[in-house]
Amino acid sequence: MTTFVATADHAEIVAQLLWDFNNEFDAETPTVQDFAQRFRHLLNRDDVLVLLAESAEQPAGFAMLTFRPTPYCDGPLAHLEELYVRPALRNTGIGSRLLQFALDDARVRGCCEMHIGVDAVDTDARRFYERHGFSNLEPDTGTPMLCYLREL
Repeated sequence: MTTFVATADHAEIVAQLLWDFNNEFDAETPTVQDFAQRFRHLLNRDDVLVLLAESAEQPAGFAMLTFRPTPYCDGPLAHLEELYVRPALRNTGIGSRLLQFALDDARVRGCCEMHIGVDAVDTDARRFYERHGFSNLEPDTGTPMLCYLREL
């Protein structure tokens, strides 16, 4: 298994993986072509990182991170936008390898934190991230943290 930084040349591969991910969970999703067009642009940005994992020279999964400025530290804040491993390849260490690569890159960039949005009902994902040291509890008070969103 290999893990590497995706380039604009990988836009269609990443697009297909993201489309597969959304369809696996019956989420509304843009087309693969729409995703590919967006990834061709995103993969050229310095504040976006997409990692690809391949197993037997086939796409196995990907992780997408964005980085934004924050007044809370000198470096950026990392946000793990997506992490997906093909169902047949789960529980083989691919997700952990992608996440570790992402954490290592965030540290090199001087990030002070990494945020991840996880659905409350997705207990498998929550356990996975907690196993890797993430928490949904405020460090100072131990109270649960929530994420609010509003479509525009």
